[in-house]
Amino acid sequence: MRGRSIRRMTESHVDLTPMLDVVFILLIFFIVTATFAQEDALGLEPPPTDGTADPAQKAMVVAVAESGVVTVDGRPTDIGSVRANIERVRAASPDVRILIKADPKAKSGTVVLIRDAAYAAGYTEGVNFVLDRKT
Repeated sequence: MRGRSIRRMTESHVDLTPMLDVVFILLIFFIVTATFAQEDALGLEPPPTDGTADPAQKAMVVAVAESGVVTVDGRPTDIGSVRANIERVRAASPDVRILIKADPKAKSGTVVLIRDAAYAAGYTEGVNFVLDRKT
C-alpha cells in the first residue's frame, strides 16, 4: 500500500475551566439574590419554672393524645369545640390559664389548632405548652 500514509489518531482535549468558572459565577449569583423566608415560631410560653408562678392560679388543661384524641379538663371532645370550651371557662373565671399538654408523638397540627382556638377566644398570653412524657 504505497502512497497511503498511516496517520495516528491524536487525542482531543476539552478544557473544562471556563465551564467551571461559569458554574461558580451562577452559584454566587443565585446565593446573593436569594431571599430567605423568616419562619415564625409557635407563640407558646413554657410554664414558669423559677418559682414565680402562683400555685393557686387555675389552669385549664387541654391534652392531646398520640392517637389525636383531644381532652379538655379530662373530658374527651372534638377539635371544633375546643374554642367553645375555652370561652366558657374564660367567661366563668377570666384569670384562668391554658395548658396544652401534648404527647410527643401527637400531630403538631392539632396543637396549632388548639393554640389558634385559645387566641381566638381572647388569650394573648397565658397559653402554655408542655410535652407529656410518660415514663
